[in-house]
Amino acid sequence: MRAIRIHSTGGPEVLQVENVEPPRPGAGELLVDVEAAGLNFIEVYQRAGQYKMDMPFTPGSEAAGVVRALGDGVRGFAVGDRVVSQSVRGSYAEQALVPAERAVRIPDGVSTRQAAAVFLQGLTAHYLTTSTYSLQPGERAIVHAAAGGVGLLLCQIAKKKRGAFVIGTASTAEKRELAHQAGADVVIDYTTQDFATETRRITDGVGVHVVYDSVGKTTFDQSLDSLAPRGLLALFGQSSGPVPPFDPQILNRKGSLFLTRPTLNHYVATREELLWRANELLGWVADGSLDVRIGAEFPLAEVGKAHEALTGRKTTGKVLIVP
Repeated sequence: MRAIRIHSTGGPEVLQVENVEPPRPGAGELLVDVEAAGLNFIEVYQRAGQYKMDMPFTPGSEAAGVVRALGDGVRGFAVGDRVVSQSVRGSYAEQALVPAERAVRIPDGVSTRQAAAVFLQGLTAHYLTTSTYSLQPGERAIVHAAAGGVGLLLCQIAKKKRGAFVIGTASTAEKRELAHQAGADVVIDYTTQDFATETRRITDGVGVHVVYDSVGKTTFDQSLDSLAPRGLLALFGQSSGPVPPFDPQILNRKGSLFLTRPTLNHYVATREELLWRANELLGWVADGSLDVRIGAEFPLAEVGKAHEALTGRKTTGKVLIVP
């Protein structure tokens, strides 16, 4: 089979297509024919060396496809099932292994591509809005990078499912319009405007209850300044770079604020919680109440271009790798 292999860290040029032996499912594993793999920033960090990996390796953890073979002891799945998971082992490939405990069957009414496009980022938006900060009707939230893969889903869930007042931030007029269509009540250009000042104006000086921040370094200080007393900053990414060390006393001075750095694995730690979130999420896609925007698709041979588009902030919605 064909797969992307990385032998050394570096730029997009280190992503090489190679012919390799297909993996064999071990006990408790599914072998899946990958129809679409999701592109995520963690793969950029792994490729560049920010996250250490054993070399060589095939990147990618999010994919949807069809079960080709079952490992020993697998129950509840059959060859031919359509499945999706955020725990795939090397999804930038034509075939990949998935722990059966981490796989979810794709319901009728949801295409395999839609499932691949929504799963990891949709689960992220779900846990952020229901558990990290359980938004209540009428509460106020900021969503940074509101036209990105997570951002568009966050805007929709926060507005349509949780009843919040949503302020989105985005860098271009096109992205701001997409965020508005997704449910953002107000959209701010955070590259030219002081979004903390704008937020104070919009909220009559009160601030917001929560900021969902995937940008990191360039938005962190203003995100804190945008919060109401006892508000929460959920820092779930760092597309602009890691946040430098800071004095926790700042949280006191700015209103007894809360800061958390959540990650998805801790919010789908059990199969029961994974299925709860996944079934709600995929159910919303199936009934049409959650729109999944696929911004671009790239074949394996052009994965480098996909990484460049993502890091260059040239994408909206979800980017897929289609083996």
